[in-house]
Amino acid sequence: MEPLIRVTGRGVPLDRPNVDTDQIIPAAWLKNTTRTGYAAGLFEQWRRDPGFVLNLPERTGATILVGGPNFGCGSSREHAPWALHEWGFRAVIAPGFGDIFRNNMPNAGLVPVWCEPPVVAALMAATTADAAAGISVDVAGKTVTCEAAGVRAEPFRLDDDARDRLVSGLTQLEVTLRSADRIAAYEQARAPWLDVSA
Repeated sequence: MEPLIRVTGRGVPLDRPNVDTDQIIPAAWLKNTTRTGYAAGLFEQWRRDPGFVLNLPERTGATILVGGPNFGCGSSREHAPWALHEWGFRAVIAPGFGDIFRNNMPNAGLVPVWCEPPVVAALMAATTADAAAGISVDVAGKTVTCEAAGVRAEPFRLDDDARDRLVSGLTQLEVTLRSADRIAAYEQARAPWLDVSA
């Protein structure tokens, strides 16, 4: 996974509350056994509308999604952050997230930028008014800046473990594997009759 120290790019406004993981990636797309192949299914139902924000040419290449409250609620499918990442997003800014979705995001290379509602409202207004409005997310410093919205180094909530993994470019599994020798030694001492070397 690529390290994410800072995410800078254009924002896409998705001003809808309670966007659930089935709206992000419908269940029919969950048949793949890999982490790729989901971008085509991202917001599939909504993208049937030619006027949907992701269908607009001026939104192509945006890297930051600005969402509404309770973004990513619903089922625990990891495919939802995978689809967003494969589309090209590297951060999602919202005034709240579904807990499981928020925890899955860093493992997919997405920054969950949990800001206060007035900050998100300002970012939503700025990105709605101007498709070129740029946003900068300082992952290490846990701040977001958008000159067009009048938002300057606004702090956001992100637990230190998720921040450290994003900045290092490590998934939870990769962090665990760094301790494989210590885990094996512990298991060998705890249950010497088991072969943990395999």
